[in-house]
Amino acid sequence: MEMSYRMRRIKDFYVAEAAVVMGDVTIGKDTNLWPFVCARGDVAPIRIGEGCSIQDFTMLHCRHKVPMEIGNHVLIGHHATAHCTRIGAWTLVGIGSRILDGSEIGSECIIAAGAVVVPGTIIPNGKLVAGVPAKILRDVTDKDTTYIRDVLGRYVQLARDHADGKFVPPF
Repeated sequence: MEMSYRMRRIKDFYVAEAAVVMGDVTIGKDTNLWPFVCARGDVAPIRIGEGCSIQDFTMLHCRHKVPMEIGNHVLIGHHATAHCTRIGAWTLVGIGSRILDGSEIGSECIIAAGAVVVPGTIIPNGKLVAGVPAKILRDVTDKDTTYIRDVLGRYVQLARDHADGKFVPPF
C-alpha cells in the first residue's frame, strides 16, 4: 500500500493525507492538521478556529453530546490529546500533554509538555500550567506570546509550502 505524507489544500485549510477527520468537524481558514492527527467529531461537534496548527499524532475527541471548541490561533504539539470542552485562542498545548473531559483552557495559556489537565479543570486566561496533575505555575509572559505567534506563523507557511508541492516525498 502506498502512503503519502503530502499536505492537501481543502478550501482555505491544510490537512495531511495521512490525517483522519471524521464526523462533525469544522476547520477554520489557514489551520493545518499534520500526519496522523485524528479529529473525531462522531459523538459531538468539534470546532477548530482559524490559524491553528494541530501537529502529528494529536487526538481530538470529546464526550458524548459535549462539543469541543478550539479557538483561533491555537498550537497543539505532537502526541497531545484534547478530550475537553474548550481551548481558548492563542494557546499552546505542549507535546504529549493531555487535556481531559470537561476541562476548559482560557485564552493565551500554555499547557506544558507532558502535563495532564484532569477532568473538570478550568484554567483562567494567561496562565502556564505544568505537571501531573497540571497546576498553575505562573502567568504567561510577552516573550511566551511572541513565541506562540511566531511558531503559528511558521506553520501556516509550512503548510502552504507542502500543499504547493515544495516537499515531495522521495518515494
